[in-house]
Amino acid sequence: MKVKLLQIALITFVTGGLCFAQAQQSTIKEDFKPSTVNQPGQEYPMVNSQGYARFKIIAPAADSVRVSLGLGGRGGTKLSKAADGSWMGTTDGPMDEGFHYYNVNIDGGKFNDPGTLNFYGSVRWESGIEIPAHDQDFYALKNVPHGQVQQVLFPSPSTGTSRRAFVYTPPGYEKGKEKYPVLYLQHGWGEDETAWSNQGHANLIMDNLIADGKIKPFLIVMTYGMTNEVKFGKIREFSIVPFQTVLVDELIPYIDANFRTLATKDKRAMAGLSMGGMETKQITLNKPEVFSYYGLLSGGVYAPADIKDKSKVKHIFLSCGSKERPEGVQKAGDELKAAGINVTTYISEGTAHEFQTWRRSLYQMVPLLFK
Repeated sequence: MKVKLLQIALITFVTGGLCFAQAQQSTIKEDFKPSTVNQPGQEYPMVNSQGYARFKIIAPAADSVRVSLGLGGRGGTKLSKAADGSWMGTTDGPMDEGFHYYNVNIDGGKFNDPGTLNFYGSVRWESGIEIPAHDQDFYALKNVPHGQVQQVLFPSPSTGTSRRAFVYTPPGYEKGKEKYPVLYLQHGWGEDETAWSNQGHANLIMDNLIADGKIKPFLIVMTYGMTNEVKFGKIREFSIVPFQTVLVDELIPYIDANFRTLATKDKRAMAGLSMGGMETKQITLNKPEVFSYYGLLSGGVYAPADIKDKSKVKHIFLSCGSKERPEGVQKAGDELKAAGINVTTYISEGTAHEFQTWRRSLYQMVPLLFK
């Protein structure tokens, strides 16, 4: 009798587990569409309306294929071999909204997915995927006047070479004579000066805000923060001095000489994401005579004791994702306010240390600048 009851219980457990798994599978909507950052004509990777991602890799001779994206702590998504020799798989659950880097592991080797465009991150060109966001309208490509993002090469005596920056100029800049404020905007560790335009859509965010009449136009300057020389996990070894020299003594004078800028500290801002925020904090505190607006996007906080002369600071913006450590940002904001410092905090709901957090943060921050 006990054996029979055990058999019944085992059958119930197994079939129940199968039914649960099937129920989970049946909840995935089969409305998958190609990711918006796929290579032209490529169907995979695909995403659905729930945020699941589906991958297809052609590797008929491979023994194992895994995609680095997937639910946290599970080692990504294992793909299964199909009859035609391709490998396919779907993430175990929905991904956070917005942009994600990823790569493909084939038999232990790391490769990019040939179906997607490549984006510089993690100190290498990575594959990218875009999970549709409920609020993606603010960075959508719309039928509005567009600004320009142009590459400039500026002389850098301190590094013995010319260095690259990208400059966003607002719609109509090339036809006018008006002078503009400038935001110096920094990328994160392992990225470069292309990140804010390619992954962050900073130019589209600006175009849409200007078209909606929510901000007055200004320039954005994005340059390489010399961050990749620091190994991951070795942040304490980073020295701000070389980049501070490039930014303050070389790039800013070049921009003021070659673009129509309002070249005063009250019309100059600096902000950055992640390690770019750390750079921002150090430079703004070292050079309070250069910038009046500060922004740390998942890049730490300021304490009241950091601000030696609060009359020199027009506004501080602090942000992070709700899956980071928002209590630290909120606490810092409360303390700065109590000290009489003008500060705004923002928490991106449902996101972590990722570009959707920083897109939203930029969107929230720029209307506060140059008031």
